[in-house]
Amino acid sequence: MISYLKGIVAGVQAITPNRVILTLEVNGTGYDLQIPQRLANQLTSTGDVIQIFTHYQIREEVPMLYGFSSPSERDLFRHLLSVSGIGAALAIALLDTMELPELVQAIVAANIQMLIQAPGVGKKTAERICLELKSKLIEWRKSAGFFVATGGPAPGILEEVQMTLFALGYTAHEVSHALHTVSENIGLPKNAYVEDWIRQAIAYLSSSEVECS
Repeated sequence: MISYLKGIVAGVQAITPNRVILTLEVNGTGYDLQIPQRLANQLTSTGDVIQIFTHYQIREEVPMLYGFSSPSERDLFRHLLSVSGIGAALAIALLDTMELPELVQAIVAANIQMLIQAPGVGKKTAERICLELKSKLIEWRKSAGFFVATGGPAPGILEEVQMTLFALGYTAHEVSHALHTVSENIGLPKNAYVEDWIRQAIAYLSSSEVECS
């Protein structure tokens, strides 16, 4: 079994919006690996030497190699594949929607609103992911060294805040980062009013957009 490949980036091609192929040249041999869009965005140019952690799968008698930036990302991909009804496409969509610690936290906390932001993931699928993986990931994230965020709104407030921010067009990663930052930098209490959390989060997100423009 191939655990990882180290070689030269020969090319990155988006076959479809949800299918990105990395061609990696290793000792004169070119390997095609499907990778998350998030990883593709980190590959600045051809000719770079990189190390990719791999997962090998045979789908409908066709062998496939999937590539990831770290062993933890690959392991979480494998955990997602173990859920009934979850294939590689949905697993990669989830990895692309949130940073790894955010995704693990969403599953452990059964945060359905966060999970359904991933393309193709509906409420029932999100609930099944949480049901089948929650206990596994509680232990796994410790060995993976993931920071467990403790800030943010109380559970009863969180869903309403997230739904409002999602409706305004913010991504799952933006919302998660904003709420954590507001909690850490402003010290907003967990049980503060929904309107206060929304207002502070939008203020932070708006200032971030200005800085990036």
